[in-house]
Amino acid sequence: MEPLTLDDERIIASQLGRPPRSLLGVAHRCSHGYPQAIQVYPVIDGAPFPTLFWLTCPFLVQAIDRLEADGWVKRMEGLLSQDSCFAHSVEEAHLRYAAERAALLSPEDRALLEGRGMLKGLLEKGIGGTADFRRVKCLHLHAAHALARENPIGARVLGLLERSSCQPGETICQIPGSRDR
Repeated sequence: MEPLTLDDERIIASQLGRPPRSLLGVAHRCSHGYPQAIQVYPVIDGAPFPTLFWLTCPFLVQAIDRLEADGWVKRMEGLLSQDSCFAHSVEEAHLRYAAERAALLSPEDRALLEGRGMLKGLLEKGIGGTADFRRVKCLHLHAAHALARENPIGARVLGLLERSSCQPGETICQIPGSRDR
């Protein structure tokens, strides 16, 4: 993970349409140098936030929106039910994700969540808070995780795309006030 610059924070806010919360750093950049995926802290305002990796690239968000609209969530779930090796690798990705999330927790946040009865769920759930590893909650979450770490669903999703970043000058990748990268 890369440390954040003020320019990164401004770009990410523009990509998201709001200031990011609990931002830890840039997990992956596109070929133009813009953040594509960020890493966030697993507690926001005293509440568990199970999504460690967040897709910020407007180009990828739109491309993956189209895949979801075309039924790829159900197709991935079908693959999980038909291919035990794939299902096992996805389960392992969920477990690594949960372990990484747990390792980030401060002792104070761990105690706070334990006192509120929320710690167990955060520690046991996978990508984006998924409890049933045979289900696919969102392709964006898996793609963000694949950009930052290893994720078999995310790798397949990214492999379905014609390209992994926008072309220079495409309206979707222009960040107001950003310098050319």
